[in-house]
Amino acid sequence: MIVIPLGVSSATPTAVRHMPSVALWRDGNVYLFDCGENAQMRLLQAGIKRSKVDTIFISHMDGDHVFGLFGLLSTLQLQRRNKELTIVGPQGIKEMIDAVMKATGLEIEFQIKYNELKDDMTHEVVLEDEDFYVEARPMKHTRFCIGYRLQEKDKPGKVDAEKAKEAGITEDEHFKALKAGNDVTLEDGSVVHSADIVGDPRPGESFVYITDTEFCENAVRLSENATILYHEATFGEPLKEKAEDTGHSSAQDAAIVAKTAKVDRLVIGHFSARYSNQFLLLKEARGVFEKTWLAYELRPIFTNPAQEKDIVSPRVEIIDLKEKKAQKPRKTFKPAGNRKGGFKKKRFKRKPENARYYRADSDNNQRGRYNRPYRSTDGDRSKSSPHRPSKPLPITPRTPFDDFDRF
Repeated sequence: MIVIPLGVSSATPTAVRHMPSVALWRDGNVYLFDCGENAQMRLLQAGIKRSKVDTIFISHMDGDHVFGLFGLLSTLQLQRRNKELTIVGPQGIKEMIDAVMKATGLEIEFQIKYNELKDDMTHEVVLEDEDFYVEARPMKHTRFCIGYRLQEKDKPGKVDAEKAKEAGITEDEHFKALKAGNDVTLEDGSVVHSADIVGDPRPGESFVYITDTEFCENAVRLSENATILYHEATFGEPLKEKAEDTGHSSAQDAAIVAKTAKVDRLVIGHFSARYSNQFLLLKEARGVFEKTWLAYELRPIFTNPAQEKDIVSPRVEIIDLKEKKAQKPRKTFKPAGNRKGGFKKKRFKRKPENARYYRADSDNNQRGRYNRPYRSTDGDRSKSSPHRPSKPLPITPRTPFDDFDRF
């Protein structure tokens, strides 16, 4: 499984963070957890085909978690989708979608299967497949909110090739039967028991999505022994009182859930717009639970890279910030050759009094940015000076940490 955060902001977008939405890729299908504004554009920028979206899980009916749903459905209709789409969410999600479609005159021709959960729900399996299932539990928010867990079913154990060879197993059909837990009878009448050849079943991987909730028991129960826990960290501990008033968690709350539930990895997101430096929240969470990561938009998170067969391969090396800081070599100073045991002083040139700065014209798409100074030598400041335009910023900046081949 691969987890791709599409939006990690809360309530309002910022210049670099979008509305809440997380995509989960598994065996060619995409499962969307919440669908905030601009979610379909973030899918495009992540390199994920919108036609691959199989199921959408809505946590609650706040606008920042659901306003992107209508645009996505409209696009799927324009793409002539014919595959069924499943939408899971609180009761009333169908009525809301029907009202918007009616008001806009859009007719959805592909089938939508709804699974609406009532606000008195305590625990429910909302989706079940041959290899996995999704369960839901209510969270503690100012309105009915749902947390989800996608759990892979236990996988068959590995076949001991040497024991199988000694027992006379040579055909592929026999190997498959043993791995499925069935005993095999050979031509000579001898019986090879599956338990003697196949190891213990391997536990499946799991992904838990929890947002817009205070610290609660259901969050811990839903997250028990999870591979990846994606938990909101809207505020820092100094704003704990505000978090409780608005039904949200602090970064410390998320870490306590992860530590209590014994998860493999915690990923925090859903940051308040007041935090331009979300590393403050990361520091707070790591003080309680060391295996905490920040959610970066469009940056994939693997549950097990070995199982994905390099379907997404990084083009540059990813270095953990903490390790990079620990491995940073110390600067050594050499004494200047002209003086005994002394250091060469670095001299700075004073800015000339007649130096002027010019704003770039709108023609070069750099309005509001300053360029190199124009230094007048003859006292005539009426002359225009050629300036070198700086590199324009992209509309939607990518994370500086990596550049991935998408899928």
